[in-house]
Amino acid sequence: MYLKIWEDLALDKNMVFLAGPRQAGKTTLAHLISGAFTNHLYFNWDIAEHRTRLLEDPVFFEAVDRKDSSPPLIVFDEIHKYRDWKNYLKGIYDQFHERYRFLVSGSGRLDLYQKGGDSLAGRYFMFHLWPFTVSELGENNRGIRDFLNDPLAMNMEGADRLKEIWSGISKRSGFPEPNLSGRLTTYRRWSNTYSQQLIREDIRDLTGVKSIVDMETLYFLLPSKTGSPISVPSLSRDLKVSYNTINSWLSVFERFFLTFSITPWTRKIARSIQKERKFYLWDTPRIKEPGARFENMVALELWRAITTWNDLGHGTFSLHFIKNKERQEVDFLIAEGGEPFLLIEAKLTDNQPSPALKKFQGMLSIPAVQLIGQSDGYRLLSNGDQYILVAPGYQWLSMLP
Repeated sequence: MYLKIWEDLALDKNMVFLAGPRQAGKTTLAHLISGAFTNHLYFNWDIAEHRTRLLEDPVFFEAVDRKDSSPPLIVFDEIHKYRDWKNYLKGIYDQFHERYRFLVSGSGRLDLYQKGGDSLAGRYFMFHLWPFTVSELGENNRGIRDFLNDPLAMNMEGADRLKEIWSGISKRSGFPEPNLSGRLTTYRRWSNTYSQQLIREDIRDLTGVKSIVDMETLYFLLPSKTGSPISVPSLSRDLKVSYNTINSWLSVFERFFLTFSITPWTRKIARSIQKERKFYLWDTPRIKEPGARFENMVALELWRAITTWNDLGHGTFSLHFIKNKERQEVDFLIAEGGEPFLLIEAKLTDNQPSPALKKFQGMLSIPAVQLIGQSDGYRLLSNGDQYILVAPGYQWLSMLP
């Protein structure tokens, strides 16, 4: 799937950025993409010999050994660790983009520096590599147009295999190393090291945060908050740090792909909450409460889908939740072009559509899905002039494009 994304983006832009969580497989994918080019060169800033070569000769890649006249692919891995990386890439793109192809891979810092004042603006396309999802591993997905035309379509082919894949992600996360190991002990060792290294090394080096222990404590608190809008004032009181500091740390977690957040949908929703966000973790098994873990897994699948659709130019998709001041809530709403498209509720065991799902569907007049964590069949139920699909989470999510 990701190779196809690269091929599509590379048709229109000679420099492509590959971003995503640490250890999600970006370097492996970069090597796979390189294999499609007769002429290619791989550079990694973390390799001392490569680093020295660039500093001594900024256009070192011109010495690539060519086997034919086709444009070479130059892969810059971890180049964001070079202090002047943006100006460097701008310079080589402006001078060489007609004769070379460039793939730049790295951590969330690529997204971090994508914000305002980007000297690389207009020179690259961004796409994201995420940890494994059931849609990717199950290879059961539909085309984007089929999905948009009928998001409630279902089939139950390969249910046993998909259920096994889903269970593996639930226990060992979707990160390749622990997931493919098939062992819980490997996952536990990996998880304990992963967040510590990311916070104590990458985040500390970039942000200069001094209260690393407090930042770690905030991250360790988030699994118990999954599924509910985050109260920053409450976290501020618990950790005895300022409101602005908590907000800053939460933002850093997102930029480095430890977490992601979704905002409330408020249009046509009376007395909706408007400011609080819901946060989800990429390392799903950290969440111990089964219902919250299931909701987090659904959120990851949906987030992977909408970011991929956006990367490919299929539209402008966003993910939200709905909650009003009467505490009625629907877990997820997908919007396209600023218009609501689909409601999704995540329930571990309840196969009866929730009253809130019915109510908000009536307000918005869009299709709705209730995903069940422990279920083997599906039903299609009417709600006025709309329909609600009640289906196993692992099955419906595997069909996402």
